[in-house]
Amino acid sequence: MTTMQTPDTTTRFPEAQILADEHVPAIHIWRDFDATPAQLLRAHTEAEIFAQWVGPQDVGADVTHWDARDGGSWSYSVRGTDGRQEFETSFRGCFHTVREDRLVQTFTWDGMPDAVSLETMTFEDLGDGRTRLHAFSLCDSFEGRDAWLRSGMETGVNDGYAAIDRMLAEGSL
Repeated sequence: MTTMQTPDTTTRFPEAQILADEHVPAIHIWRDFDATPAQLLRAHTEAEIFAQWVGPQDVGADVTHWDARDGGSWSYSVRGTDGRQEFETSFRGCFHTVREDRLVQTFTWDGMPDAVSLETMTFEDLGDGRTRLHAFSLCDSFEGRDAWLRSGMETGVNDGYAAIDRMLAEGSL
């Protein structure tokens, strides 16, 4: 359940808009792509493609497990530097629903192993060659949600989505 309205199709999101929900511990992300819903679904469900765009541009991702189907699961690790030191961390989750207009999955970072968020992504065809991604991440607490928002997640989100833009422009997605 969300307490926020999805923006109308005349609102444009060339960069990710990331907002905290005022009433539930959730994060909304809206972003428009010059893509079809099927291309955005591939970006989020095909391991080889996902590893090419996820996260900040200076971080590499290794998919360690990937089974993108209803009831499947996934995990990947990332490594890089935060400007001070090198790091490696990992993420995991389960796919609940995988279909062209909707992806529902859980998400857990190994740094907060008891915190599980439920993520629902919708891919809305805007009718002019563009598709709007809306990601709704329901966290298990307001503290957890606010920690995500303070983590610098917008860098990874915007770098990753810019990589998807490049892949679309190159024709590799």
